[in-house]
Amino acid sequence: QVQLVESGGGLVQAGGSLRLSCAASGRTFSRYAMAWYRRVPGKMDEMVAVISEYRGITYGSAVRGRFTILRDNAKRTLYLQMDSLKPEDTAVYYCNADMKVWGPGTQVTVSA
Repeated sequence: QVQLVESGGGLVQAGGSLRLSCAASGRTFSRYAMAWYRRVPGKMDEMVAVISEYRGITYGSAVRGRFTILRDNAKRTLYLQMDSLKPEDTAVYYCNADMKVWGPGTQVTVSA
């Protein structure tokens, strides 16, 4: 089974950028639909972006036009390029594979 580990989170000012990475173990990464979700305490989990095994992409309405999801199957890595960050983007960001396997998450904090 694939295992996932996120990295790249941190503290950034509003208007800034961050690039999250999700490194996957195992040889079947290319077969999974991969996604980024985010979680804020007291709120429902929010879908940020999904990229299918065929590279079809869907973005959540809150991030469309600002975030870009990418996958590098050769490196078994999923990315999330986050630009024009807003304080409301502050959350723990998780990657998942086929909505079945989740990483431990990485904190993103955007200051006003």
